[in-house]
Amino acid sequence: MEVDFLAAWKIFRKSRTCEHVGDVEDEDFENSCTSSLKFAKMSIRKFQGISTEKSLSAQEQQAKISDVRKILGPVANKLPVLCSDASISRYLRARNWNTKKASKMLKATLKWRWEFKPEKIQWEDVAREAETGKIYRANYFDKEGRTILILRPGFQNTSDIKGQIRHLVYCVENAIMTLNPDQEQMVWLIDFEGWKMSCISVKAARETAHILQNHYPERLGVGILYNPPKVFESFWKLVKPFIEPKTYKKVRFVYPNDPQSQKMMEELFDMDKLNCAFGGRNSAGFNYETYAQWMREDDKKKFDMINSGSSSPLPSIMSEPQNSETLTPNCISMVSDEDECSSGDEKTLNLENTEEETQDLPLSCKDVAGGEAVDVAKELKKGELA
Repeated sequence: MEVDFLAAWKIFRKSRTCEHVGDVEDEDFENSCTSSLKFAKMSIRKFQGISTEKSLSAQEQQAKISDVRKILGPVANKLPVLCSDASISRYLRARNWNTKKASKMLKATLKWRWEFKPEKIQWEDVAREAETGKIYRANYFDKEGRTILILRPGFQNTSDIKGQIRHLVYCVENAIMTLNPDQEQMVWLIDFEGWKMSCISVKAARETAHILQNHYPERLGVGILYNPPKVFESFWKLVKPFIEPKTYKKVRFVYPNDPQSQKMMEELFDMDKLNCAFGGRNSAGFNYETYAQWMREDDKKKFDMINSGSSSPLPSIMSEPQNSETLTPNCISMVSDEDECSSGDEKTLNLENTEEETQDLPLSCKDVAGGEAVDVAKELKKGELA
């Protein structure tokens, strides 16, 4: 289920009794939210339900993956990167091992990637958005070897929502590209320095939640909310019921003067590498020029591999020459949860009308287990889709 930020925001705004939250005592403000919060929980209970995460054996998991391949039909073989076992497993976990829902979710991602073309976003396209370092990749990993994205919402510098979303997607794709071979999840460090209520864009927040939950499932390992203000805590209580339980269980509120918070940070990070802003001992801050050069080098690695047409352990994005036989939006037919299936919960993709020549369907190679990249373009050129 997506985060319905708009609904949460309306409830939150309704609960406010004055123009500035600072004019109300924290306890009074919390009380004013109580009735709205109860209503929010009740209103979504019928959608969210009581869902317990399934625990399957390795054999049962593999059987589910095979079931999804059957539902997807020939497209699974034509797109070995996004339809790898590791990728399908993430979509299944995100949908509690429901093969029909996971298949629908994966096909929606195929369509989104065809339309949005995240692999074609380059540094120069988002450089303006990145000037303040509101989102950037750290030059160190956590103790488990996971890539770290640092987010500083208080450093918002534009009002262009489309540009903000493209910047976010670029950063997420870059973070996935740099994941270690044995990792598929990343860490988010969110610094609330300078954050105010005015920083919240409901439309941007809603689109962000939609993209991350639906097109990058199971990519978040842990999210650290560092020293959030009281007003955000109240907002979070309203948003929480709209977030999938698996997601909000990964979120941690961390406070600089709390011993338990400090212990958790020391368990997760090398404190000599962790930025001072998060309680670490690394005093080096964000340097735009240095980071820009770093991203340009990453872009070059990505596009050099694309142009060479070779497979590589680099989790970059695949492409192919123009005028080649590729998937079209018609190939990625959507299957709703109510669709009737011919066998069990299976339904095969409609792969008619595949001879239309269009641009490529962009896919991320980091979906291959163990970091082994497969050239989707090469696979697509082996023959026409049935």
